[in-house]
Amino acid sequence: MIIFPAIDLKQGKVVRLAEGDMDRATIYADDPGAQARVFADAGARALHVVDLDGAFAGESLNGAGVRAALAAFGGQVQVGGGIRTIAQAEAWLAAGVWRVVMGTAALEHPHIVRALAAAHPGRIVVAVDARDGMVATRGWAEKSVVPVIDLAKRFEDAGVASLLFTDVGRDGMLKGVNIEATLGLAAATSLPVIASGGVKDMGDITALKGQPGIEGVITGRAIYDGRLDLAEALAFAAQ
Repeated sequence: MIIFPAIDLKQGKVVRLAEGDMDRATIYADDPGAQARVFADAGARALHVVDLDGAFAGESLNGAGVRAALAAFGGQVQVGGGIRTIAQAEAWLAAGVWRVVMGTAALEHPHIVRALAAAHPGRIVVAVDARDGMVATRGWAEKSVVPVIDLAKRFEDAGVASLLFTDVGRDGMLKGVNIEATLGLAAATSLPVIASGGVKDMGDITALKGQPGIEGVITGRAIYDGRLDLAEALAFAAQ
């Protein structure tokens, strides 16, 4: 199982939001590159980076911060936030990003995601962000009428790397991962699932490790607040 420490960027700073609300941001670091090195030094080999401003704007607004984290980390970096066109995605892949995460485009323009997955197999991740079981888009600001599982199934034959499932209501809240919904999605689709949203402590890592269909876990605030020791989580996941 892969442990992805998270770097979320708002106006160039490393932050964590509460329930995806941009007005409820806690700043944890001013230097994304330095934060990426901290995670690398702890033993992380995969990193999750999100351009939060870009997720609302539909274009990269924290490109410098993403590139700083990419250069400093030295491992596999997946990037999301406002990536909605083929050109945007391919620019990040060409820059050395391991995988590109696409959410709004997956719902609104699925042909773009399918084309990218066909051209770059195993390098496109579909973000399946949920509010009350329905897909949330545009930086989680809008809730669609499409059930999470329905969106996931649309990409089973597309060649995407995995699904990134986030329970928006738990994200940044330290409430614990929505284990039931995460495992339910993994059982309903043939695609690997990355769990995100609400990781509280090692209990969440333990509950998900070894479960069918679970590829990894993204964690942010629990690390920054000292509730989860990244090195310990990495060692456990590697066992």
